[in-house]
Amino acid sequence: MIKFAQLYYLYGLVLVPILILLYVLMLKRKKRAIKTFADINIIHRLTNSFSKVRPGWKFTFIILAFILIILALARPQIGSKIIKAEKKGVDLMIILDVSNSMLCEDIQPSRLQRSKQAISKLIDKLDNDRVGIIVFAGKAFVQLPITSDFSAAKMFLETINTDIVPEQGTAIGAAIDLAVESFDKEKKLNNKAIIIITDGENHEDDAIKAAQDAKEKGIKVNTIGMGLPDGAPIPIYNGTIKVGYKKDKGGTTIMSKLDETMLQKIASAGKGTYIRANNSNAGLQSIFDEISKLDKIEFDSKTFADYEDRFQFLIGAALFFLILEMLLLNRKSKYLSKINLFGNKKLN
Repeated sequence: MIKFAQLYYLYGLVLVPILILLYVLMLKRKKRAIKTFADINIIHRLTNSFSKVRPGWKFTFIILAFILIILALARPQIGSKIIKAEKKGVDLMIILDVSNSMLCEDIQPSRLQRSKQAISKLIDKLDNDRVGIIVFAGKAFVQLPITSDFSAAKMFLETINTDIVPEQGTAIGAAIDLAVESFDKEKKLNNKAIIIITDGENHEDDAIKAAQDAKEKGIKVNTIGMGLPDGAPIPIYNGTIKVGYKKDKGGTTIMSKLDETMLQKIASAGKGTYIRANNSNAGLQSIFDEISKLDKIEFDSKTFADYEDRFQFLIGAALFFLILEMLLLNRKSKYLSKINLFGNKKLN
């Protein structure tokens, strides 16, 4: 089967009949001009050393080369073989905390920005896996359904900020439940994992129970503590300008501290791994190494034709005709005139 990768170049073939018509009109005009100049027999005797058919052949060679170049530009391709493509990997759901405490700057440039950078690097490491993103604060929302489109994953990742979830809080349990529901409802297990990136200050629900429920469905729950134990003040922004830090009713600056104990319990209940991030290591690599050990499940399998370009042959043929056109002179060769290669009729 032959197909053209760039069909729009074929419109150039419309010029072929136009060029032929112009050439024919030129010949007729030239013939009329010769007749008005002198007797045709005298012209033949004066131009006996010039071939009458070679200009036609030269033009034919140019037209053939032009057609071949147009076809080559359209990139003809031939389906040479059939390949069965299989995708096998794991399903990974990333749960990202977008509460105001993630704006703290104990992890540079901030807990949230560092988390997004780490997720982006993790996506770059994925191969045939699928990834989804859930954001949460007081409530949890699916930011990106599970997909193998990593470009889309990065695009959605860039749009995440603390304003994306209007209700403040840290509902880790609700986020875990939503992640479990977002996976494909397949019977095959041991190919699904959850990564929770948060400072661990859970105020809303029973996250440990949610992790246990996920584990019973064959889904490992991993946690990354984004923050330092000493904590940091929560900045307040007016647009992009930092105008101060969040304070309680008594006017004391609120410090947001990493709750490692909570995150360790969640990871333990979910049979996963807990890693604490710091300014030199976000911790995703260690968890990714563990996730890569999960069973690889086939997501889809399609058969398709592997097309190969064949424009090279057309370019070669076009060059052949162009070289032939240059070598073919209008004037007859006295050494080759006896051969009469192009069928010239001798004048009496």
